[in-house]
Amino acid sequence: MPGLHISRVRALYRRILQLHRVLPPDLKALGDQYVKDEFRRHKTVSSDEAQRFLQEWEVYAAVLWQQAKDNRKNSSEKTCFGISLPEEKLDDFRDEQIGQLHELMNEATKPGRQFSLTESTEPKL
Repeated sequence: MPGLHISRVRALYRRILQLHRVLPPDLKALGDQYVKDEFRRHKTVSSDEAQRFLQEWEVYAAVLWQQAKDNRKNSSEKTCFGISLPEEKLDDFRDEQIGQLHELMNEATKPGRQFSLTESTEPKL
């Protein structure tokens, strides 16, 4: 990611993988692989795209941190991870990204999963 300090990228990457430790095993495995693939895929993007990439992953990390914190407080309730993806954000995605999102959704919502995503009719992040 040209133009960005590599320590910022690495710190965010490590933080996300650490946050994934609170996830159920199957969701952790899926999330870890997705993060690794995405960071690898974005190594050579433009500076503007790299900034957007990092901003979105920073938001993801903040949301996951808050959900993990809430889960610790309410350990008797069913854990839900994720947020709804606003439709207007989908308009900004390339076809390739929509395909990746669809594959991720299919993998995350397979029958017999051990975790729960936020219930909604909107696509999930």
